[in-house]
Amino acid sequence: MHPIYDVIVVGGGHAGCEAAAAAARMGSRTLLITMDMAKYAQMSCNPAMGGIAKGQIIREIDALGGFSGIISDRTSIQFRMLNRSKGPAMWSPRAQIDRMRFSEEWRGILENIPNLELWQDTVVRLLLKDGVVRGVVTRIGVEFESRTVVLTNGTFLNGLMHIGRSQMEGGRIG
Repeated sequence: MHPIYDVIVVGGGHAGCEAAAAAARMGSRTLLITMDMAKYAQMSCNPAMGGIAKGQIIREIDALGGFSGIISDRTSIQFRMLNRSKGPAMWSPRAQIDRMRFSEEWRGILENIPNLELWQDTVVRLLLKDGVVRGVVTRIGVEFESRTVVLTNGTFLNGLMHIGRSQMEGGRIG
């Protein structure tokens, strides 16, 4: 029998890692479920943090006690100030990140946050009781109960790949 969690976060990408870390650090018994524990906060093929738009989000996360900016600083391999030809109000820092180290740093942080448990599996269904979400069911059939479920499933839900005239379901991970 698994404990009843205060918060279950589904998805170990950037949003899921930040959400799980924040909930656990606020004292909630938290479970983070991800499909692959070796790929927390996996970055794209262009692993950059910062820039005009994303840089603002990173600064806001940092101001709220999040980890993305800290981990970016620890794992950066190149730093550049964008828009230097414009006025200082338009300048924006951007760092290229070591993708593998970024995920490794996230895992190290997550594994050491009190109140946070990690589980590798795929959530296939939400548990409903009287029309209210009360937990999740995983691919291997494990049921976890919770007062709150946060879905950070990423960008590949019902993804389609097109090769010529053929199309198939999938995304970056298959």
